[in-house]
Amino acid sequence: MIFLYGIKNCDSVRKARKWLEANGVEFQFHDFRRDGLDTSRLQDWIAQTGWEKLLNHRSATWRQLPGDEKTDLDERKAVMLMLQHPTLIKRPLLDDGSHLLIGFHQQSWQTLLENR
Repeated sequence: MIFLYGIKNCDSVRKARKWLEANGVEFQFHDFRRDGLDTSRLQDWIAQTGWEKLLNHRSATWRQLPGDEKTDLDERKAVMLMLQHPTLIKRPLLDDGSHLLIGFHQQSWQTLLENR
């Protein structure tokens, strides 16, 4: 099963959902705001990609954080922030159980799905 993670009103997530549907790909959508995020799933993603690739420094949520929360970042602090504010995670995330793709890049997604 393919899982798509993100938030419902994110433009990139909407594009990704439309692309998956247009290409006949069955997937289950997990909305961070509605469905939450557990520590073990986040730790699995970090093991695959590193926390630096998951943390979105360009998000509105990031810009609204107090300065002391954005300084001296390490994995522990980044995990805490992403669990408190899941919208800090880059999106969408596509997880097919073997691979994790961050962001909607049509060519990467196409390649992954062709090789399944």
